[in-house]
Amino acid sequence: MTACIVGWGHTPFGRHPEEDVESLIVRAAGAALADAGIAAADIDEIVVGHFNGGFSPQGFPASLALQVDPALRFKPATRVENACATGSAAIHAGLRSIAARRARLVLVVGAEKMTDSAAPEVAANLLKASYVKEEAAIEGGFAGVFGRIAELYFQKHGDRSDALARIAAKNHRNGAANPLAQIQKDLGYAFCRTVSDKNPRVAGPLRRTDCSPVSDGAAAVVLADVETAIALRKAVVFRAAEQVNDFLPMSRRDVTLFEGAAVAWRRALDAARLTLDDLSLVETHDCFTIAELIEYEAMGLTGPGEGERAVLEGWTEKDGRLPVNPSGGLKAKGHPIGATGVSMHVMAAMQVRGEAGDMQVRDARLAGIFNMGGTAVANYVSILEPLR
Repeated sequence: MTACIVGWGHTPFGRHPEEDVESLIVRAAGAALADAGIAAADIDEIVVGHFNGGFSPQGFPASLALQVDPALRFKPATRVENACATGSAAIHAGLRSIAARRARLVLVVGAEKMTDSAAPEVAANLLKASYVKEEAAIEGGFAGVFGRIAELYFQKHGDRSDALARIAAKNHRNGAANPLAQIQKDLGYAFCRTVSDKNPRVAGPLRRTDCSPVSDGAAAVVLADVETAIALRKAVVFRAAEQVNDFLPMSRRDVTLFEGAAVAWRRALDAARLTLDDLSLVETHDCFTIAELIEYEAMGLTGPGEGERAVLEGWTEKDGRLPVNPSGGLKAKGHPIGATGVSMHVMAAMQVRGEAGDMQVRDARLAGIFNMGGTAVANYVSILEPLR
């Protein structure tokens, strides 16, 4: 236990034409400092997670965080990027600074402004997180990439369209209780299961309801060493924080297994001296419903090819054996790339503090987080619990 989350801020996710990357960063970071009760002058370091990839004309965003408060001037600030795991990469950078005793307090903020881009631009920007030499020609952008993964999984294990619809329906039901979610509507299983004009096929077997939306938003946390955190109003400690990277080309691995995710989960649980059964909930990276299905298997909830059991038998419901994505996940909450990993940590911290409102999982004490970049290429697992 080397560091804690001691405060957080989170903008609503969605379409925000009045916002840009700068204003989103300022809103979330300012809220996190206020929530932590920390003066900007006391921050030792700033880490900004921003994918960009062509979404924003403003590059070099690290010092935009200084716009929060003049007292942040002359603090070291760095931008990090690791595809859709950019937010977790930013958090891990802050954790490493604290572990190295280069900082006591680190402000971490993740942000993305995606909705100014037209659909073809969105697809092209996201494909930059694939192995371009071999995968850039896949039709449909990243939806096409995961549509191909779904096809391969179905070829190996049978049609799992029903399970994917159950995952989508579960996450939309949960998202309806999240005031920060982009889609706060319970769409229902029948709608998610049925191909229609409002729910067309997007790529391979994936329907629109199997795909996370394009989003604007930001989330921020203040990290503190344990000694500092003990004196603050609230503290959520990292029992584990692990990163595992796999090969970038899908051709070099079995993309139906998410092996890097499985290794990250094993290492995190071992480091925390826990089993999956000890966790109260998991926030996992459901950029597409096929990803959540495979992640059940990678975390060890089921064996390979058996992930459908977890959702069909109700294990992952909010009152189930292991609630998964009680926030609504990326599927309902939204997926502003740079903000996602930070948001997942905020949602999990709220749960173990008992501050999740209508999203609250009963008696939540230990929360797992899985955030990935690309097709399970950059894999981050955190395990959180309240310090006191």
